[in-house]
Amino acid sequence: MLKNRKIIVIFPAYNAEKTLGNTYHEIPFDIVDEVLLVDDASQDNTVGVAKELGIRHIISHPKNTGYGGNQKSCYKAALELGADIVIMVHPDYQYTPKLIPSMAYLIANEVYDVVLGSRILGKGALKGGMPVYKYISNRFLTLFQNFMIGAKLSEYHTGYRAFSRKVLESINYQANSDDFVFDNQMLSQILYQGFEIAEITCPTKYFKEASSINLKRSIKYGLGVMQTSFRHAFQKLGLAKYEIYKKNQA
Repeated sequence: MLKNRKIIVIFPAYNAEKTLGNTYHEIPFDIVDEVLLVDDASQDNTVGVAKELGIRHIISHPKNTGYGGNQKSCYKAALELGADIVIMVHPDYQYTPKLIPSMAYLIANEVYDVVLGSRILGKGALKGGMPVYKYISNRFLTLFQNFMIGAKLSEYHTGYRAFSRKVLESINYQANSDDFVFDNQMLSQILYQGFEIAEITCPTKYFKEASSINLKRSIKYGLGVMQTSFRHAFQKLGLAKYEIYKKNQA
């Protein structure tokens, strides 16, 4: 806990048996209260490894729901467990959990309600092995989205995120896509609701066992990001109304 805020780390997992242990052992348990893993019908022994590590809260999807569908289960379950701060860390060991204290501190002290681990603020992206085409597309999409939404984030595409309970209870994330564009829609919702987002420099690692979408899926994601940007702008201008921007009353 920090400032009497319960901190839960969520692992949206898929085929993570080889990297889950390394990720888990870097979690700062002096402040983290619980770890929740949602396995999206992995084809390996992810659940078995999670049990061996002593993770108490494990949800197994009988069918693959997609990256966004996995996160929906993660956030719903974390809130049900009483989380005040929820921190998403990919269990593929691309991001180090060692930044959790810094991210949680900003939320626990009510400085920000959302904190992102940015690969772009420093030199972590290319230095960590991010493919050049992904770096270029990241920069283009971020520039485009900042212009359309009116924000100034260094990137919208990181998978390392921390949220206050208030944010998760305010946005209608259940209406989002079950695919990878879920992440982008979520940030659009957060900005539309008027929450401020902090970013901290985050190193990243690209290696064989780390999850990464292929070129075809990357193109689909990029088109989804552009669609989200246009919808955000239209919603803000009152030209259209989309379900994802409806404030959650639950």
